[in-house]
Amino acid sequence: NYGIGMVPYSPLGRGFFSGKAIVESLPENSSLVNHPRFRGENLEKNKVFYTRILDLAKKHGCTPGQLALAWVLHQGDDVVPIPGTTKTKNLDENIGSLNVKLSEGDLQEIANALPADEIVGHRTYEFLSHKTWRSADTPQKS
Repeated sequence: NYGIGMVPYSPLGRGFFSGKAIVESLPENSSLVNHPRFRGENLEKNKVFYTRILDLAKKHGCTPGQLALAWVLHQGDDVVPIPGTTKTKNLDENIGSLNVKLSEGDLQEIANALPADEIVGHRTYEFLSHKTWRSADTPQKS
């Protein structure tokens, strides 16, 4: 309505959907070990979401990361994910998400595979939670 674009933060779930490495073995020196969704029991409970997306990605002939990015890209022309990467192969994989075509039914199936109320752990680190849009003093839309 206002011509404002949106850049979703961490469209690959802080690397969760970029490959099975995080799901299988989170390195102890990773900053994610302190993230609420990646801590101990939370990570164990959240692994089911990776498996669900992996299964859907296979159905669409892509990787979980490509499916995650494609889902974000299909949210509207004003939504532009900017996944961070340090490796060329990951950049190439991310670009491949542009070739993943999803129907309205596919989008709903993906959304249903990740019900927000089943994800365990806060979205961000506790020390940053007061700086999110949920805590912002934003005036109501009139």
